[in-house]
Amino acid sequence: MASTWIERAATKTGISYRVKYRVGGREVVPRRAGCFRTMREAKIRRDWVAGELAAMRVPDLSLLAVPQAAPTLRETAVRWHESRIDVADHTRLQHRSDIGRALDALGDKPVDAIAAADVAALVSELAKTRKRETVRKTVIALAMVFDFAGVEPNPARDKRTVKLPRETKTEINPPTSDQLLAVHRLLPSRYRLPLVVLDATGMRLGELERMTWGDVDEPRQRWRVSAAVSKTGQARWVNVPAEVFAAVTALVAREDRVPDRRVFQGFGGDRFRTAIARACTAAAVPAFSPHDLRHRRISLLHLSGTPVGPDRRARRPAQPSRDGEHVHPRPRRRVRD
Repeated sequence: MASTWIERAATKTGISYRVKYRVGGREVVPRRAGCFRTMREAKIRRDWVAGELAAMRVPDLSLLAVPQAAPTLRETAVRWHESRIDVADHTRLQHRSDIGRALDALGDKPVDAIAAADVAALVSELAKTRKRETVRKTVIALAMVFDFAGVEPNPARDKRTVKLPRETKTEINPPTSDQLLAVHRLLPSRYRLPLVVLDATGMRLGELERMTWGDVDEPRQRWRVSAAVSKTGQARWVNVPAEVFAAVTALVAREDRVPDRRVFQGFGGDRFRTAIARACTAAAVPAFSPHDLRHRRISLLHLSGTPVGPDRRARRPAQPSRDGEHVHPRPRRRVRD
């Protein structure tokens, strides 16, 4: 027969009252239903257990547990950032910077108490001092944190409430040859060759910064942008003018080149951008960034008639040749009867 009772026990801090019960006769192992400091609280729990047993239900003590408070957005963001082991180091730094802008305003709020209106207010506040792309990255990082916490619906993905600021697209104006030469003369000597390489190849700044001697193919005067470095995640070969390639290979003797060592040792993208900005100001020319050199090279290739994209006329897939290159076969001509 089911039963419930109270046991008195002495502890280091005083007397405690333990509520126990059985769902059957004496052959059933007793279960605990709580421990209390006063007899009054113990009797209340005993009576509740007795009511459950009388209704032929096993007492579910989890219903009496105090619900735990949801973690704050700051705590959730820290766990989310630690879990992103699937991204590169520079992406992790970007994530930390993006979510940090949201934590300044919403970091102390419970993660499940943040509504879409709060995210919209954050966007409005950031739009006063930040560019649209910066605000967009912050909203994306905030949405990933909510997905990590299992918040449904995700307030950062509410398109009806969360609106990104409108921003007029600026016209791309790559530097001219005269402007580039003026900046080249005023740059520190250690930055002149990287400037020439970016202008001659149209590479991204991060690709040049992380290029190693193991990527350099000296017999064919080219170097490789590995998949780990490329922004698109696809490796490619970069053809380099002979003069520029000779200047780069002259930096280090062939017998001293270590495959894992970077070609431009000690070169930093942030310092390079700052040096270009200062040189533009000193030369009294319109300011441009390293990425504008990529636009400049692509524009020159387009004006010269060089096709940038793949040949759409090639119907068949590329076939590997003997030397490892991929050659697109010529399309077959139709023979009329």
